[in-house]
Amino acid sequence: MEKPTSDNLIRIARDSGGEEHGEPLNLGQRVRELRKARDWTLEQAAKQAGLARSTLSKIENGQMSPTYEALKKLAVGLEISVPQLFTAPQKDQVTGRMTVTKLGEGTPYLTTTYEHKLLSDTLTKKKMLPYHARIRARSMEEFDGWVRHDGEEFLFVLTGVVRLYTEFYEPVEMRRGDSAYYDGTMGHNVISISEEDATLLWVTSLT
Repeated sequence: MEKPTSDNLIRIARDSGGEEHGEPLNLGQRVRELRKARDWTLEQAAKQAGLARSTLSKIENGQMSPTYEALKKLAVGLEISVPQLFTAPQKDQVTGRMTVTKLGEGTPYLTTTYEHKLLSDTLTKKKMLPYHARIRARSMEEFDGWVRHDGEEFLFVLTGVVRLYTEFYEPVEMRRGDSAYYDGTMGHNVISISEEDATLLWVTSLT
């Protein structure tokens, strides 16, 4: 079986949460909410958008499917983008999401260069991927090219000494307590240069 790479570890974390499908967005209701959030009357909003009052009223009441040109006028008038017309607002509420990973827990994923342990793996729809990593690689030759992925990444050295290689910067030697933050789309690799395997806390944004 092929061992997961650093790239598909992130994909696995994204996929594990599944997708949540809510009710279809009601465009008319969305337009009305955006108008009222600005404390505009129908007349004021229609004037801002360059539409007839009757046209805007029909859109809000679901009596008319607006053309793309009308949607563009609405977006300009409301000072938002067209996609935002179809994006439901996030609810202002506290979700109270939390998960705890005890020492020794977590889901392991092995590669030829790293040993990853995925943390907080029971929490779905995460916006960041935290994992503990043991760095087995001792040279750049052990990697099959650069590691690249979407999002940004933060690493914190827990034990040992590592050398962080990046595509656009000189290699950096890092010891316990050192940290780095970088763009994940930039090629990057980490090797241990201490006698023992170094360990890191790695956090990758899932964006």
